[in-house]
Amino acid sequence: MKRIFLIALCVMGLSSAYANEAAPLADDPLIEQRLISISEEMRCLVCQNESLAGSRSDLANDLRREIRILIQEGKSDDQIRNFMVERYGDFVLYRPPVKPVTWLLWIGPFVILAIGIASLLTYLRRRNNSVPNVTLTDLDNQKIDALLKSNDHKEG
Repeated sequence: MKRIFLIALCVMGLSSAYANEAAPLADDPLIEQRLISISEEMRCLVCQNESLAGSRSDLANDLRREIRILIQEGKSDDQIRNFMVERYGDFVLYRPPVKPVTWLLWIGPFVILAIGIASLLTYLRRRNNSVPNVTLTDLDNQKIDALLKSNDHKEG
């Protein structure tokens, strides 16, 4: 048991020796704050469901480094966003601008929802119309009443 414990300790010690260190932040906290602000509005092109600020992919690290350089060069936030859009397209933005190319992104979910609701209503109407509407005669109603009364006597 002691040997297993010692082996486990050695394995944990070796694995922590190979762990990556956190990337150093810029010397200027204002630059880092701007970097985070800008990169939170952008999508990681590898992960696609994460912001550039939250992604740990190699491409995201490269893009953050590039944004940091642009900030240090004195570019404004809009100039940096425009540079990224020119290079990677509107998809890089979490909130792409509304223009003919991106109409499907903005209107598509609502169109799909409307089609789904229309399909459901059509299906329900057809199902309602396919069920025969039967009118009971007085004799049928008397038989039903007799069956219900006989059932009540059996239970009581």
